Amino acid sequence: MPALEQFLLIAMVHFLAVASPGPDFALILKQSIRYNRRIAIYTSFGIAAGIIVHVTYSLVGIGLLIASDERLFTALKYIAASYFCYIAWHCLRAKKPDNDLSGSVSKDVNDSTVSSGGAAKFETAIKTPSAKSAFLNGFLINALNVKATLFFVSLFSVVIAPETLLSIKIAYGAYLVAATGAWFCFLSYMLTQDRVRYVLQRKGYILDRVMGIILLLLAIQLVLSDLQ
Repeated sequence: MPALEQFLLIAMVHFLAVASPGPDFALILKQSIRYNRRIAIYTSFGIAAGIIVHVTYSLVGIGLLIASDERLFTALKYIAASYFCYIAWHCLRAKKPDNDLSGSVSKDVNDSTVSSGGAAKFETAIKTPSAKSAFLNGFLINALNVKATLFFVSLFSVVIAPETLLSIKIAYGAYLVAATGAWFCFLSYMLTQDRVRYVLQRKGYILDRVMGIILLLLAIQLVLSDLQ
Protein backbone atom coordinates (compact mmCIF):
# COMPACT_ATOMS: atom_id res chain seq x y z
CA MET A 1 0.00 0.00 0.00
CA PRO A 2 1.42 3.42 -0.98
CA ALA A 3 2.46 5.65 1.92
CA LEU A 4 -0.21 8.25 1.15
CA GLU A 5 -3.03 5.70 1.13
CA GLN A 6 -1.63 4.16 4.29
CA PHE A 7 -1.54 7.55 6.01
CA LEU A 8 -5.12 8.39 4.98
CA LEU A 9 -6.31 5.04 6.33
CA ILE A 10 -4.46 5.65 9.61
CA ALA A 11 -5.89 9.16 9.88
CA MET A 12 -9.43 7.92 9.28
CA VAL A 13 -9.19 5.01 11.73
CA HIS A 14 -7.59 7.24 14.34
CA PHE A 15 -10.25 9.94 14.00
CA LEU A 16 -13.05 7.41 14.44
CA ALA A 17 -11.30 6.06 17.53
CA VAL A 18 -10.45 9.40 19.15
CA ALA A 19 -13.86 10.95 18.40
CA SER A 20 -15.80 8.10 20.01
CA PRO A 21 -16.80 8.65 23.66
CA GLY A 22 -14.40 7.03 26.08
CA PRO A 23 -12.26 7.68 29.17
CA ASP A 24 -10.37 10.55 27.49
CA PHE A 25 -13.58 12.35 26.53
CA ALA A 26 -15.07 11.74 29.97
CA LEU A 27 -12.06 13.35 31.63
CA ILE A 28 -12.04 16.38 29.30
CA LEU A 29 -15.76 16.85 29.93
CA LYS A 30 -15.21 16.70 33.68
CA GLN A 31 -12.32 19.17 33.57
CA SER A 32 -14.31 21.56 31.37
CA ILE A 33 -17.37 21.44 33.61
CA ARG A 34 -15.64 21.58 36.96
CA TYR A 35 -12.69 23.85 36.24
CA ASN A 36 -11.80 25.96 33.19
CA ARG A 37 -10.34 26.01 29.69
CA ARG A 38 -6.74 26.19 30.89
CA ILE A 39 -7.08 23.02 32.98
CA ALA A 40 -8.92 21.20 30.18
CA ILE A 41 -6.20 22.10 27.66
CA TYR A 42 -3.40 20.94 29.97
CA THR A 43 -5.34 17.71 30.37
CA SER A 44 -5.49 17.46 26.56
CA PHE A 45 -1.71 17.81 26.42
CA GLY A 46 -1.45 14.98 28.93
CA ILE A 47 -3.69 12.76 26.79
CA ALA A 48 -1.48 13.50 23.77
CA ALA A 49 1.60 12.60 25.84
CA GLY A 50 -0.06 9.29 26.67
CA ILE A 51 -0.22 8.57 22.94
CA ILE A 52 3.60 8.86 22.86
CA VAL A 53 3.75 5.88 25.23
CA HIS A 54 1.53 3.76 22.99
CA VAL A 55 3.41 4.75 19.84
CA THR A 56 6.80 4.06 21.44
CA TYR A 57 6.07 0.55 22.65
CA SER A 58 4.33 -0.24 19.35
CA LEU A 59 7.42 0.85 17.41
CA VAL A 60 9.81 -1.24 19.49
CA GLY A 61 7.54 -4.25 19.61
CA ILE A 62 6.78 -4.16 23.33
CA GLY A 63 3.11 -3.73 22.57
CA LEU A 64 2.96 -7.17 21.00
CA LEU A 65 4.71 -8.56 24.07
CA ILE A 66 2.17 -6.96 26.40
CA ALA A 67 -0.75 -8.18 24.30
CA SER A 68 0.64 -11.72 24.12
CA ASP A 69 1.78 -12.06 27.76
CA GLU A 70 -1.33 -12.83 29.78
CA ARG A 71 0.15 -11.80 33.13
CA LEU A 72 1.39 -8.42 31.91
CA PHE A 73 -1.84 -7.71 30.12
CA THR A 74 -3.91 -8.70 33.17
CA ALA A 75 -1.83 -6.47 35.43
CA LEU A 76 -2.31 -3.56 33.05
CA LYS A 77 -6.07 -4.15 32.97
CA TYR A 78 -6.34 -4.09 36.76
CA ILE A 79 -4.25 -0.93 37.01
CA ALA A 80 -6.43 0.72 34.37
CA ALA A 81 -9.64 -0.45 36.07
CA SER A 82 -8.44 0.98 39.40
CA TYR A 83 -7.67 4.35 37.85
CA PHE A 84 -11.00 4.42 36.00
CA CYS A 85 -12.74 3.78 39.33
CA TYR A 86 -10.77 6.63 40.90
CA ILE A 87 -11.88 9.09 38.21
CA ALA A 88 -15.43 7.69 38.29
CA TRP A 89 -15.64 8.26 42.05
CA HIS A 90 -14.85 11.94 41.62
CA CYS A 91 -17.36 12.23 38.76
CA LEU A 92 -20.13 10.54 40.75
CA ARG A 93 -19.58 12.96 43.63
CA ALA A 94 -20.41 15.94 41.40
CA LYS A 95 -22.94 18.18 43.12
CA LYS A 96 -25.57 20.54 41.81
CA PRO A 97 -24.21 24.12 41.89
CA ASP A 98 -25.66 26.60 44.36
CA ASN A 99 -28.60 28.63 43.11
CA ASP A 100 -26.79 31.92 43.65
CA LEU A 101 -23.93 30.81 41.44
CA SER A 102 -26.17 29.68 38.60
CA GLY A 103 -28.27 32.81 39.03
CA SER A 104 -25.22 35.02 38.78
CA VAL A 105 -24.24 33.31 35.56
CA SER A 106 -27.77 33.51 34.19
CA LYS A 107 -27.94 37.24 34.84
CA ASP A 108 -25.03 37.97 32.54
CA VAL A 109 -25.55 35.27 29.90
CA ASN A 110 -26.91 37.67 27.27
CA ASP A 111 -24.21 40.31 27.74
CA SER A 112 -21.15 40.65 25.54
CA THR A 113 -19.06 39.65 28.56
CA VAL A 114 -21.29 36.69 29.19
CA SER A 115 -21.02 35.01 32.60
CA SER A 116 -17.55 36.38 33.41
CA GLY A 117 -18.41 37.32 36.99
CA GLY A 118 -20.50 34.21 37.60
CA ALA A 119 -17.87 31.95 36.11
CA ALA A 120 -15.20 33.46 38.32
CA LYS A 121 -17.32 32.82 41.41
CA PHE A 122 -18.02 29.30 40.23
CA GLU A 123 -14.32 28.55 39.75
CA THR A 124 -13.34 29.93 43.13
CA ALA A 125 -16.04 27.82 44.79
CA ILE A 126 -13.94 24.74 44.12
CA LYS A 127 -10.25 24.06 44.32
CA THR A 128 -8.67 24.24 40.87
CA PRO A 129 -5.86 21.71 40.31
CA SER A 130 -2.43 22.74 39.09
CA ALA A 131 -1.45 22.52 35.44
CA LYS A 132 0.93 19.68 36.36
CA SER A 133 -1.87 17.74 38.04
CA ALA A 134 -4.19 18.26 35.06
CA PHE A 135 -1.47 17.10 32.65
CA LEU A 136 -0.77 14.00 34.77
CA ASN A 137 -4.46 13.10 34.91
CA GLY A 138 -4.68 13.25 31.13
CA PHE A 139 -1.48 11.27 30.71
CA LEU A 140 -2.55 8.47 33.07
CA ILE A 141 -6.10 8.14 31.73
CA ASN A 142 -4.71 7.56 28.23
CA ALA A 143 -1.50 5.67 28.95
CA LEU A 144 -3.36 3.15 31.15
CA ASN A 145 -6.21 2.66 28.67
CA VAL A 146 -6.07 -1.00 27.66
CA LYS A 147 -8.29 -0.38 24.65
CA ALA A 148 -5.76 2.17 23.43
CA THR A 149 -3.06 -0.46 23.87
CA LEU A 150 -4.94 -2.91 21.66
CA PHE A 151 -5.74 -0.16 19.15
CA PHE A 152 -2.13 0.89 18.66
CA VAL A 153 -0.80 -2.66 18.62
CA SER A 154 -3.34 -3.51 15.90
CA LEU A 155 -2.58 -0.30 14.02
CA PHE A 156 1.17 -0.83 13.93
CA SER A 157 1.00 -4.55 13.25
CA VAL A 158 -1.90 -4.77 10.77
CA VAL A 159 -2.59 -1.41 9.11
CA ILE A 160 1.04 -0.29 8.90
CA ALA A 161 3.00 -2.73 6.76
CA PRO A 162 6.03 -4.36 8.46
CA GLU A 163 8.31 -3.22 5.62
CA THR A 164 7.39 0.44 6.17
CA LEU A 165 10.49 2.50 6.95
CA LEU A 166 11.04 3.34 10.60
CA SER A 167 11.23 7.05 9.77
CA ILE A 168 7.76 6.88 8.20
CA LYS A 169 6.41 4.97 11.20
CA ILE A 170 7.80 7.68 13.49
CA ALA A 171 6.13 10.31 11.29
CA TYR A 172 2.84 8.42 11.63
CA GLY A 173 3.32 8.36 15.39
CA ALA A 174 4.03 12.10 15.50
CA TYR A 175 0.84 12.72 13.55
CA LEU A 176 -1.20 10.57 15.94
CA VAL A 177 0.15 12.49 18.93
CA ALA A 178 -0.47 15.89 17.31
CA ALA A 179 -3.93 14.94 16.02
CA THR A 180 -5.00 13.63 19.42
CA GLY A 181 -3.79 16.78 21.17
CA ALA A 182 -5.47 19.01 18.59
CA TRP A 183 -8.78 17.15 18.87
CA PHE A 184 -8.99 17.35 22.65
CA CYS A 185 -7.80 20.96 22.71
CA PHE A 186 -10.61 21.70 20.25
CA LEU A 187 -13.09 19.92 22.53
CA SER A 188 -11.72 21.85 25.51
CA TYR A 189 -12.22 25.11 23.65
CA MET A 190 -15.76 24.27 22.55
CA LEU A 191 -16.88 22.94 25.92
CA THR A 192 -15.61 26.05 27.70
CA GLN A 193 -17.31 28.55 25.39
CA ASP A 194 -19.24 30.96 27.60
CA ARG A 195 -22.72 29.91 26.54
CA VAL A 196 -21.86 26.21 26.49
CA ARG A 197 -20.15 26.48 29.83
CA TYR A 198 -23.15 28.29 31.29
CA VAL A 199 -25.30 25.27 30.49
CA LEU A 200 -22.63 22.84 31.67
CA GLN A 201 -22.18 24.68 34.95
CA ARG A 202 -25.92 24.46 35.64
CA LYS A 203 -26.59 20.94 34.30
CA GLY A 204 -23.07 19.58 33.89
CA TYR A 205 -23.19 17.71 37.18
CA ILE A 206 -25.64 15.34 35.48
CA LEU A 207 -23.19 14.69 32.62
CA ASP A 208 -20.43 14.36 35.20
CA ARG A 209 -22.32 11.61 36.98
CA VAL A 210 -23.21 9.90 33.68
CA MET A 211 -19.55 9.89 32.67
CA GLY A 212 -18.71 8.52 36.11
CA ILE A 213 -21.12 5.64 35.54
CA ILE A 214 -19.60 5.02 32.09
CA LEU A 215 -16.07 4.92 33.53
CA LEU A 216 -17.24 2.60 36.29
CA LEU A 217 -18.84 0.29 33.73
CA LEU A 218 -15.61 0.31 31.70
CA ALA A 219 -13.69 -0.67 34.82
CA ILE A 220 -16.13 -3.49 35.56
CA GLN A 221 -15.91 -4.64 31.94
CA LEU A 222 -12.12 -4.81 32.18
CA VAL A 223 -12.26 -6.92 35.34
CA LEU A 224 -15.02 -9.23 34.08
CA SER A 225 -13.23 -9.78 30.76
CA ASP A 226 -10.31 -11.17 32.75
CA LEU A 227 -12.59 -13.57 34.65
CA GLN A 228 -14.19 -15.03 31.53
